[in-house]
Amino acid sequence: MTTTHFDATRDLIIVEARVWRSLESVPVSLAIDTGSSETVLAPYVVDDLGFNPRDGDVITRVRSAIGEEQGYTLRVTQFAALGFTLRDFRVHVFDLAAGFGIDGLIGLSFLRKFNYEIRSIEGQIRVERAVI
Repeated sequence: MTTTHFDATRDLIIVEARVWRSLESVPVSLAIDTGSSETVLAPYVVDDLGFNPRDGDVITRVRSAIGEEQGYTLRVTQFAALGFTLRDFRVHVFDLAAGFGIDGLIGLSFLRKFNYEIRSIEGQIRVERAVI
């Protein structure tokens, strides 16, 4: 089991993560969002790694609190968060609402691979790989 700490005084649960393309990686600040079916990265994150929309799998439309956004899916070499790393991981790339200080969301596409417990008062997320 891993334990990741977050600032319990903030409005969002924000954790540090890392995204790779081949051997190059960038750190990102992501909000935990159990209401998002997909893990989302802002376009500037994948741009920094040298990706562009032509590297994507499919163009998508995502409904969010700010309306319908067009984006695309993309496979990154590795995605690491909450003490675990997944290879060849699919993310959605689209613009997020400004002003939250995040680079994206960790959605259920990542979280459903694990058992996790959010301890809000203690500012902790405890995660263990799911045994199926």
